[in-house]
Amino acid sequence: MKILIAGARGQLGRDCTQVLGAAHAVTSFDLPDMDITVPEQVRRTLEQIRPDVVINCAAYNRVDDAEEHREIAWRLNAEAPGVLAAACRKSGARLVQLSTDYVFDGQRPPPGAYTEEDEPHPLSWYAQSKLGGESAVQQGCDDWIILRTAWLYGRHGVNFPKTMLHLALRDPNRPIRVVNEHYGTPTWSWRLAEQIKVVIEAGAQGLFHATAEGYATWFDLAACFLAALRVPHRLEPCRDVDYPTRAVRPANTILENARLKKAGLNILRDWRADLEEYAARYGTALIAEARAGLQK
Repeated sequence: MKILIAGARGQLGRDCTQVLGAAHAVTSFDLPDMDITVPEQVRRTLEQIRPDVVINCAAYNRVDDAEEHREIAWRLNAEAPGVLAAACRKSGARLVQLSTDYVFDGQRPPPGAYTEEDEPHPLSWYAQSKLGGESAVQQGCDDWIILRTAWLYGRHGVNFPKTMLHLALRDPNRPIRVVNEHYGTPTWSWRLAEQIKVVIEAGAQGLFHATAEGYATWFDLAACFLAALRVPHRLEPCRDVDYPTRAVRPANTILENARLKKAGLNILRDWRADLEEYAARYGTALIAEARAGLQK
């Protein structure tokens, strides 16, 4: 199978390149090689490669900045998937689009989870733009998969566990205040890449939720990660109002992988098990990189 991955420099794009590249012919692109907001560039690239599947890992993920840079966020999160969808429809390729748990308003009391049947109600501009991307794919492409995921972390790029590690190493005695009121599911980008591989190889189509099993707060995630690394730290739970942000974040975005399970395709595990494996596999390198960053 010939697979084209857009957004190859991000944490999910890198993991998808490695996971899928072991069994398929993978071509990975990012700026400046291909700008997915430019129809002519996308069309020409697909004509040259003739992929069976296109995976869009590119996105404007800075949730707070999206409130100020709305045009850029909309172009990348909503319009670009439409550009890819049109090119895929013309070439006959299947399009895999990544979306977000933030399309829901989070009003459901935890541990209640959202399924694919629930109606989205985005609160932030980032979430609106990602939902716009979902619509563009559904309307513009005949053969598509949309995977909503959540709270991604991985070996590469910037993510919440890495930020917590940096703060703990900077001063182990200084309390780190972490919001303990938002509920979701931390998901390892490597495991998600493996899930994407399973879905593609099964020939599945449609909208799926794809997050790790179980749920946590941001405080739970920080505590579990730092404990797994055995890094000295002082965490203090705080309320949402104690950590104001420009974008409104939903309080509960626990997702249930209902359609993956119904199709017998779900391989995602409990978030704690994945986080511990992630820490065991990359902990030494993550700590070394964080310490090197503190010395700059």
